[in-house]
Amino acid sequence: MDLQVRQEGEYQYIDEGQGEVLLLLHGLFGALSNWNGVVDHFSQNYRVVIPLMPIYEMALHKAGVPGLVNFVEGFVKQLKLKDLTLLGNSLGGHVALVYTLNNPEQVKRLVLTGSSGLFEDSMGGSFPKRGNYEYVKERVGYTFYNPETATKELVDEVFDITNSNSKCLRIIAIAKSAQRHNMAKDITNIQVPTLLIWGLNDTITPPLVAHEFNRLMQNSELYFIDKCGHAPMMEHPEKFNSILEKYLSKTPITETAT
Repeated sequence: MDLQVRQEGEYQYIDEGQGEVLLLLHGLFGALSNWNGVVDHFSQNYRVVIPLMPIYEMALHKAGVPGLVNFVEGFVKQLKLKDLTLLGNSLGGHVALVYTLNNPEQVKRLVLTGSSGLFEDSMGGSFPKRGNYEYVKERVGYTFYNPETATKELVDEVFDITNSNSKCLRIIAIAKSAQRHNMAKDITNIQVPTLLIWGLNDTITPPLVAHEFNRLMQNSELYFIDKCGHAPMMEHPEKFNSILEKYLSKTPITETAT
């Protein structure tokens, strides 16, 4: 599926299909393409919306979880979205958690996969070495159970990012913000139905993190995908979509009156 990137004001985004809104948030080294499998499958029956997070362009003093939450709030307002099913991977999950706490009336369901917010081992415990392509390739491969999931296109993209001073500064600032912004005390207040889909072989947010989210969030369900790392929707899109589809079917939402 060749996704069309739309522009409205300062926002670039994907907007495919019609129906209930699935709002997808990518992670720190993520991109719109991370969600291709979800868009392909769910745009037949849902409106799938993915904003391009301004991770590499946002003002340095705003580069952090709160700044990204503000961005999502502005995006939702700009597109007049409501009754959201909010999905987040990695840092996107962290942003989704804070957004949900700040805007409980907007979110009807929450889906987290490899989410930060409790603990994460960013890029395998070390920041990518600049100018060393093989090292970056190894670190990107570490994201997945099967390193071959890391396509040359994906490795090239991360390599280019790590060779930009301005992008690196923002990545470091956002990563530090995420590590400081631990959600353990806050997420007990989240009441919406929450689906946790985790890679059983995730080395960045290991399975124990998923169990802790499940323990702290009283209205949550946890599913693991075997032979799967930090981005289940990329590594096992069919299994991810199957779990998500069943969950959406059994947790129907009541639309808010306009």
